[in-house]
Amino acid sequence: MADIRNNFIGIKSPNPFWLASAPPTDKAYNVERAFKAGWGGVVWKTLGEEGPPVVNVNGPRYGAIWGADRRLLGLNNIELITDRDLQTNLREMKQVKKNWPDRALIASIMVPCEEQSWKAILPLVEETGADGIELNFGCPHGMSERGMGAAVGQVPEYIEMVVRWCKQYTRMPVITKLTPNITDIRKPARAAKSGGTDAVSLINTINSITSVNLDSFSPEPSIDGKGSHGGYCGPAVKPIALNMVAEIARDPETHGLPISGIGGITTWRDAAEFLALGAGNVQVCTAAMTYGFKIVQEMIAGLENWMDEKGHRSLDDVIGRATPNVSDWQYLNLNYIAKAHIDQDACIKCGRCHIACEDTSHQAITSMVEGVRHFEVMEDECVGCNLCVNVCPVDGCITMVPLAAGTLDQRTGKTVEPVYANWTTHPNNPMAKVAAE
Repeated sequence: MADIRNNFIGIKSPNPFWLASAPPTDKAYNVERAFKAGWGGVVWKTLGEEGPPVVNVNGPRYGAIWGADRRLLGLNNIELITDRDLQTNLREMKQVKKNWPDRALIASIMVPCEEQSWKAILPLVEETGADGIELNFGCPHGMSERGMGAAVGQVPEYIEMVVRWCKQYTRMPVITKLTPNITDIRKPARAAKSGGTDAVSLINTINSITSVNLDSFSPEPSIDGKGSHGGYCGPAVKPIALNMVAEIARDPETHGLPISGIGGITTWRDAAEFLALGAGNVQVCTAAMTYGFKIVQEMIAGLENWMDEKGHRSLDDVIGRATPNVSDWQYLNLNYIAKAHIDQDACIKCGRCHIACEDTSHQAITSMVEGVRHFEVMEDECVGCNLCVNVCPVDGCITMVPLAAGTLDQRTGKTVEPVYANWTTHPNNPMAKVAAE
């Protein structure tokens, strides 16, 4: 059987599935039950400095986006860091680590962007026996208005500065959690690396308002008729997270920097995709909040079964395998040509492919042939965009079939070339001539 034991920057856990810093990891009661369910590690809900704890709202804390079947696609969260006393958290963390020495326990930390604040809290956390710390530079609401969270994560110079402080004042491995609320994720990742971080984790939540109540005209969740921006998470953010993980993994300046992948991970397949793009492990939150802690058992079984089926013996066989295949648009092969093909035996004749192509694409799918309802691709019009594949409700009914070299492309009247060609050398590219000269 595949070995899914995880060693992330020296932090060992029986599997790569960690619970992210969030309500599910707020107290020993939750964490103990999570470990019993099978989670390999947890990142304890973010700790603040000593003194009066932060104050959370006492009303609704989540807004939601649902699919047509009421399946939860995304959550908007306005909760802040832990509102429990620091010493209570530290005491519980120490006991949990003692009870579960084989599981990873990471302390998420957010204190003011002042050297003394970080210097003061790090020894307290270290004394718990925690395996590492995660610097919360991602929270986009509530704390960012106080100069913490995303307010730090959006300034590379601040990231590098705080990481240096932490590396100076603790022996624990440092994971820097990055905000997605930034134009270029590579810049904060580079700053964290320059500061000496052992790893980065991403993404934190995305600044958002999920909906507006059209009776009260208040954003949801509504607190006494008022709403606020919050952090968006859940399955809907996965594509954004995958892209940002890949950007860091393939950036020459951060290549090789360990990554803990976060963002919409709900199934073993989601996790495998993050690993393939360069993440060394994954963190999960919304899926556990939606389906409970035992969802990790499906993730573990699914990942092991897939790895066995594909012959992957360990996580190292998977991590980063897809990264070399992530390219910039200008390097994509313009001589690769594919056409959509509809399996007539599988087709249920719903017509969704036709209407999508007819109204919004390239008018390349019939609706009637000789007076009979019939959906078929007209190769002389098909550009291979695969919109029809994505709107078809029958899995595998429509597939993309590449044209072999030497085959005539009926749409262009040209023969498919066997050689690779991209935009950088295309005659229509005004920069191609400049490059050649």
